[in-house]
Parts: sequence; structure tokens; C-alpha cells
Amino acid sequence: MLHTLAVLVENHPGVLIRVAGLFARRGYNIDSLTVCQTEDPEVSRMTIVVNGDNQIIEQVRNQLSKLVIVHSVTDLTGESVVDRELALIRVEVSAETRSVVLQTVEVFRGRVVDMGRSNITIELTGDIAKIDAFVYAIRPYGLLELVRTGKIAILRSEV
Repeated sequence: MLHTLAVLVENHPGVLIRVAGLFARRGYNIDSLTVCQTEDPEVSRMTIVVNGDNQIIEQVRNQLSKLVIVHSVTDLTGESVVDRELALIRVEVSAETRSVVLQTVEVFRGRVVDMGRSNITIELTGDIAKIDAFVYAIRPYGLLELVRTGKIAILRSEV
């Protein structure tokens, strides 16, 4: 099962390698990892998506919590969250396929950010399932390049 961990860490050089190294030493693969400075310039937030059962995730949380550079670890899995991913997708187009590709972009509420004679680049944001569905739909037209940010997530506000 995929788990999303929100990890607040010190904003210093070498922190990312220490956290990633913890996963590597234990043989856990990181499915996605994003890092950014928070509202406090001394603290960064890592959003880490990792595959594992509850026991493995608890082990990872405990190991992360032992690192001095880690302020907190929160498992967002099963919580009410807003999550997004950004993708830039370059697709091959011809005179015959251009309009169909552009209609597909519109259906998925994407945005064309670059256009050439033989390809277009699309910006798409949404949850992982939406981006996966778009990639599946567009692949037959000639997927040239795909870049994804990885998942970011934040707890929903209380109502």
C-alpha cells in the first residue's frame, strides 16, 4: 500500500541525502519525493510516498524520528487531504492528430504551454489518477517526454 509521509526537517545542506539514505539502507524504495522550504525558512517539508505495509511504515517513521534533523513525521495516509501533482508532457502531433490531442487536453483541463509544428507540451495538475489517465489517453498519439513533480499533500481544513 502506498503511504504519504509529511516530514518536517531542518533546512540545511545534506538533509535530503540523510533521509534518502535511511530508506536506501533498509531497502525501501521511494515512489515520489518532493522537498520545499516552508513558511519558516529554517524548516523544509518533505512529502515522501513509499510503498509498504503498516509495520514497515511504522519502522520508517520511528527511524526518521530518531534523526536530529527531523522535527516531525506525519503519515497522511487515510487522512482527509488535498493532494496534487504537476506534469509536463510533450506529445507528438501531426496535422491529423493535433485537434484530437488538443480536445483531450481540454477534457482533462490541461494547458498547452509550448507548441511546435510536430509536438506540443502540456501542463497538467491533479491527483495521481488523473495524470495517469491522461498519459494513458495520450500515449497512442506519441508520448515523447514526461516529467512529473511527485505528489504533494496537505491536510484539509476543518469545517
